[in-house]
Amino acid sequence: MAAASLSRLSRRTTSSAVAAAPSLRRLLSATSTAPAAQSAPPPPPSAASAAAAGADRVRWDYRGQRQLVPLGQWMPKVAVDAYVAPEAVLAGQVTVHDGASVWSGSVLRGDLNKITLGFCANVQERCVLHAAWAAPTGLPAETLVDRYVTVGAYSLLRSCTIEPECIIGQHSILMEGSLVETNSILEAGSVLPPGRRIPTGELWAGSPARFVRKLTNEEIMEIPKLATAINDLMQSHFSEFLPYSTAYLEVEKLKKSFSIPL
Repeated sequence: MAAASLSRLSRRTTSSAVAAAPSLRRLLSATSTAPAAQSAPPPPPSAASAAAAGADRVRWDYRGQRQLVPLGQWMPKVAVDAYVAPEAVLAGQVTVHDGASVWSGSVLRGDLNKITLGFCANVQERCVLHAAWAAPTGLPAETLVDRYVTVGAYSLLRSCTIEPECIIGQHSILMEGSLVETNSILEAGSVLPPGRRIPTGELWAGSPARFVRKLTNEEIMEIPKLATAINDLMQSHFSEFLPYSTAYLEVEKLKKSFSIPL
């Protein structure tokens, strides 16, 4: 009897093990394939997603510097045919008149007082123009660069007045209340102290700037010609940029997408 019962028990155990084998094999196969699926590398990004990411990066880089910076109620005013380089910065009470040009890297900061750039005047690369609340000499603290004035690269102008048809050499510094009268030239690397005046038709140079000699008629005639030549050169740079915005291109796209007759 005991032998018969043991044989029946062994047969039940064998049959149950055989029935459970397929489910055990499925469980083992699932657990063995799961790590392989998890460790598989992600698919490479598509070309469209890469282009979109690149476009976002370009837009973000472009927003890194603003060309026109409003301060409170003051917004820089730039004439339609004036040229302001993309790398230049105009902030606050800044007015750029017709035919004027502000070249790459220049900063016109009108946060305390007005800065005015007259007709066909030019401020070349890396110049800094600023205006104080008030000049210690009692003269107007605004910064005025009048018509046909050429300001050389790397110059610093602060609360000064430059009358029409003058040349300011490169790396020059004009301090608060200084005045450069019509048809005058300040040589490169000169420093004009606060309240100092350069009379009409004279050449000054040095640090501090001192009188050198009177200008000849031929030299005086060349001053506006230089400003005009820079204005002609500005036109070639200006043609690389749209004088207005590109909003009309977006309007054209909308019209095409919605099949609006033109």
